[in-house]
Amino acid sequence: MERSSAIAVVVVAFLIGLLTSEIAAEIAQNSTEFYRIGRRRSPPQSLCAQLIEPSGYSCSEHTIQTKDGYLLGLQRVSSRSGDLRRQQGPPVLLQHGLFMAGDAWFLNSPEESLGFVLADEGFDVWVGSVRGTRWSHGHVSLSEEDKEFWDWSWQELALFDLSEMIRYIYSTRSSKVFVVGHSQGTIMSLAALTQPDIAELVEAAALFCPISYLEHITSKFALRMVNMHVDQMILAMGIHQLNFRSEWGVNLLDSICDGHVDCNDLLTSITGKNCCFNNSRVDMYLEYEPHPTSAKNLHHLFQMIRKGTFSQYDYGLLKNLRLYGQLKPPAFDLSLIPESLPLLMACGGNDDLADMTDFRHTLKELQSNPELLYLENYGHIDFIETREKRR
Repeated sequence: MERSSAIAVVVVAFLIGLLTSEIAAEIAQNSTEFYRIGRRRSPPQSLCAQLIEPSGYSCSEHTIQTKDGYLLGLQRVSSRSGDLRRQQGPPVLLQHGLFMAGDAWFLNSPEESLGFVLADEGFDVWVGSVRGTRWSHGHVSLSEEDKEFWDWSWQELALFDLSEMIRYIYSTRSSKVFVVGHSQGTIMSLAALTQPDIAELVEAAALFCPISYLEHITSKFALRMVNMHVDQMILAMGIHQLNFRSEWGVNLLDSICDGHVDCNDLLTSITGKNCCFNNSRVDMYLEYEPHPTSAKNLHHLFQMIRKGTFSQYDYGLLKNLRLYGQLKPPAFDLSLIPESLPLLMACGGNDDLADMTDFRHTLKELQSNPELLYLENYGHIDFIETREKRR
């Protein structure tokens, strides 16, 4: 029999362990009040209808509006025996990584997908998808064809998208939110939690492949892109949406791989060797991923690799001075994350994107002492798309 992934077991244990403390007594019942745009039924092309409900789980679609006008998709999932209208378990928000969306938490079987596992354990599961991805819903005034639509990086994803998701869930449930993030979802989480008004709405955070510093990554593919200045070339060409499903996106991959990086196993070239990746479901994964992101987002991430900083977007001296009041972009101060906020941070020995040197740098800046999980044979993708090997 296939077993649930070790990561799912650890996360459930971490969350339930917190709930058995005095926290459990403070969890409020559902609020009847909805926030911003609110709940709606599942349309035929929604994440609920395509991926979650066919597995037998109750799911509702929600749309929220960010302060800068983006309309984000947010799904709420209950167990196969649950009722969303009377869902009383603690709320958990799952936040995906780069080139992914909310589907990432449901692409394996119900026994092996963290979103399903948490729902079956009685949690009130909420699934976020950031702007520009398939499951979000555009902008109040901009079209995806407008370059302004793509004028954002993970900075806005943290300060606007994730922050608004947390506010919405807190408002709907009148209960603090557990946050689970993977990869870029951890950058977003760490940056968002430096805001006191957001941190006070969060009960705890579990961060898979936590990255706030990227100076020591060893990914051959990513370093090749950095050295080729692909991010700057894309922006100079006037390309603002980064979509590897498009014709030019495929050609870009070919040019990066050509004679310099072995892309026969493209995933390994990008993330490092993944021990437990479910190769039998690759066709299923490719039906949903990769999702688009912005060229500006890639540029921001590459700024972090080149400069070894965890800072806001660098516009250059003059625009920095105009926007930030200083020549260099402000750093995100991780010491602002409350010492009392419980954190679980999980990393793998084969992860070429979340290097241990950078991870230790992050730990030094935190006030708290997070619970740590290190899995020697795990790579970057193993933490969300894994299966345990048969005994």
